[in-house]
Amino acid sequence: MTNSVHPHGRHRTPLPPAQVPADGVPSPRAHHPTPQAVATAPPTTAGRSTAEGGPKPAKQRDAFFDNAKYLAIVLVAMAHAWEPLTDHSRAAEALYMTVYTFHMPAFILISGYFSRSFDMRPDRLKRLVTGVAVPYVLFEIAYTLFKRWADDDPSQPISLLDPWYLTWFLVALFVWRLTVPLWKIVRWPVPLALAIAMLAVISPDIGDDLDLQRVLQFMPFFVLGLVMKPEYFQLVRRREVRLLSIPVFAGALLLAYWAAPRMTSAWFYRRDSAQELGAPWWAGVVMTLALFGCSVILTACFFAWVPRRKMWFTVLGAGTLYGYLLHGFLAKGSRFWGWFEHDWLHQPAGEIFVTLVAASVVTVLCTPPVQRMFRFAMEPRMEWAFKRDAAQLARERSRAKAS
Repeated sequence: MTNSVHPHGRHRTPLPPAQVPADGVPSPRAHHPTPQAVATAPPTTAGRSTAEGGPKPAKQRDAFFDNAKYLAIVLVAMAHAWEPLTDHSRAAEALYMTVYTFHMPAFILISGYFSRSFDMRPDRLKRLVTGVAVPYVLFEIAYTLFKRWADDDPSQPISLLDPWYLTWFLVALFVWRLTVPLWKIVRWPVPLALAIAMLAVISPDIGDDLDLQRVLQFMPFFVLGLVMKPEYFQLVRRREVRLLSIPVFAGALLLAYWAAPRMTSAWFYRRDSAQELGAPWWAGVVMTLALFGCSVILTACFFAWVPRRKMWFTVLGAGTLYGYLLHGFLAKGSRFWGWFEHDWLHQPAGEIFVTLVAASVVTVLCTPPVQRMFRFAMEPRMEWAFKRDAAQLARERSRAKAS
């Protein structure tokens, strides 16, 4: 992580900037910061003024978190591509279960880490609406219309209360961020979040509205991110942790290979209660704790191998939410159009081919040209929809005087 240098020579690792968009992370558009969900833009390190009262230098992006978000979204896309292969390959199922154990938890943990400064200030609430709620509405409608056309299902209803496919993450992010002030005042936030997750997994009556099962069962990872400190990320990037992560990952793959024919991978989706999965209620409690522990360990191993320097893909970390939501059309379309019905795709060479295609497609969808093309949906300005507060009016008057 980048560090700010104190004027008197003392080094410290900074918290995220005071003013952040709805995702808790500064926007890549330095002069016109517009929001999107945490996956969209990386953290930055704000430089100090060169003189008392002078302007602050340009903010520097943290390559580590850019890299982590890009690699996590690539794993998400690859896992979605592996899903149709798991019925015929135990190895594919084991790899699928292993990756599903940590790819979304890692993504959500980063979301929580850069949500620590969120409060109910009007400008942050506005950015939460334009950067999370509005994209949710637009993509929920777009996904529904796509299913009607691609799956020849004109009866598919548009329902903003029942997120379809990938849009659940935007609902969850909206809810989690609204609860940030509450987690700041409780004494034991992570145990409390785990207790809520365990209550959710044994409550089949929660239903599908707003995908609350996923919101509540994934919430401990968001809360864990809230309590994380910068030095914790330094610890997991130590050489000994990196070396230890190799046998840990190998052991996880072996355990998943053993478990593949003995358990359903639906536990990793966290969208159903234990009873809906055909298990007794107490199994939901056990699985919640066990999966949380495994996810935290594998997430730490994942972070240990994330490069901390700038790489060729670092710039793509600012577009991960674009890649996440847009690749869903191809992921679902491949099922609707029967792309996986070809037998050769279920052979080792075909599985490798599918993996490379998924990684390549999501990489392209994270690029700046794609961001510019779909910014109207992901980062709408919408100044017309909100009242101008006193601070905004003061800034406008200041700009007018300066010009």
